[in-house]
Amino acid sequence: MPLLPRTDASDPIPLHVVERDRFADWKAGQSQTVRSWLDRIAFTGALGEAALVPDDNGPLAVAGYGDRDSRARGRFHLALAARTLPPGHYSLATELPAQVAEEECLGWALTNYRFDRYKEGAQASSWLLPPDFLDTDRVNAIAEGEALTRDLINTPSSDMGPEELEATVRDLAVEFGATCEVTLGDTLLAENFPMIHAVGRASPRAPRLIDMRWGDTGPTLTLVGKGVCFDTGGLNLKPGASMGLMKKDMGGAATVLGLARMIMSLRLDLRLRVLIPAVENSVSGNAFRPQDVLTSRKGLTVEINNTDAEGRLVLADALALAVEEDPDMLISMATLTGAARVAVGPDIAPFYTDNGVFASTLANAAEQVADPVWRMPFHTPYEKMIEPMIADLDNAPKGGFAGSITAALFLRRFAEGARSYAHFDIYGWQPTAAPARPVGGVGQGARAILQALPEVLYL
Repeated sequence: MPLLPRTDASDPIPLHVVERDRFADWKAGQSQTVRSWLDRIAFTGALGEAALVPDDNGPLAVAGYGDRDSRARGRFHLALAARTLPPGHYSLATELPAQVAEEECLGWALTNYRFDRYKEGAQASSWLLPPDFLDTDRVNAIAEGEALTRDLINTPSSDMGPEELEATVRDLAVEFGATCEVTLGDTLLAENFPMIHAVGRASPRAPRLIDMRWGDTGPTLTLVGKGVCFDTGGLNLKPGASMGLMKKDMGGAATVLGLARMIMSLRLDLRLRVLIPAVENSVSGNAFRPQDVLTSRKGLTVEINNTDAEGRLVLADALALAVEEDPDMLISMATLTGAARVAVGPDIAPFYTDNGVFASTLANAAEQVADPVWRMPFHTPYEKMIEPMIADLDNAPKGGFAGSITAALFLRRFAEGARSYAHFDIYGWQPTAAPARPVGGVGQGARAILQALPEVLYL
């Protein structure tokens, strides 16, 4: 069932959304029964309050919407009501601006998301019927794309390795009439993807490059997602605490697949390519080592100073392939650096680009759809930090400064020549429960990109 109903339910309960400073006036216009009930429960219109109230002509629901300052501290505010109100179908009785209505309906829909592969939980029981003017198909496409991203990240690595990630892409391709080609195992060497092979060769689960294409007309968009399905750190082994969430290290791949699903569901007039280097960074006798020098697809040599900085290596080969086709827009997404989390925390998707028009368009789009992003600098003077003594590039510069920036600069070397390139260093995980976002995997940046695409690709 879609996360947002496409059809009307019989006798939905009207939902009134009331700001705190307008609550008294709204209440004065209600029946004595409603006024008395709201007084009895001390309802004030504060953000997060919600109640089902009896009335002479049947029940109504009321959700407090707080004030501008309280709303600025979060997003998806009606998702709080979805968790508080009794099961049932509700319809908006308050006219909201179109963009606000879309955000709130999407948030309510995402409140119905459940990851129940291994444990039965409470099923969705509270539904918000969208207003007539809302493009329900669009909201559902976004919600279902986000649900795919969450499912992929939440699935443990035992059931979401490179092979299972490939199967997911193949299923998507069948569903939407796309094509999918895979370069597997030692064939990576024959096809000149040496760094993808080097990172994944120590695992019994063969490394691979997944290549999906969809669409026959329009501008070209290539999405590259980091698909490290588990990261031990390699020979620079992570401590247990740092390894605990490494099932989410394929969050970049999960996010671009969620975005791809949105694009294909909405049938945007573009030609889409999705590249996912899918590997497991394991430890064995043939694992790549610190101080090894790898030669990339592009021909640049890379000195390995930390085998735990493997994501940029697999992305580099995929980016080099992407540039060979000269797409109109190239975007990479990865759960790449802890430095990005230190800089902006878990809730913001930092991105890098030299395209000022894309940056400003994306920032505006992100605000419109409540998908926060923040532009970080491709600070060219730091290039010398990624240039070691014996190779062209260093995968893990010493010192610890500007770790997210140097990783992005590393990737930019392999995207050189792209018409327009942007890299997103996302977290892909919700560490504490928030409205419409339970603890677990979460998409970041995808909705902002989707919103920006018509303007940046001239669709």
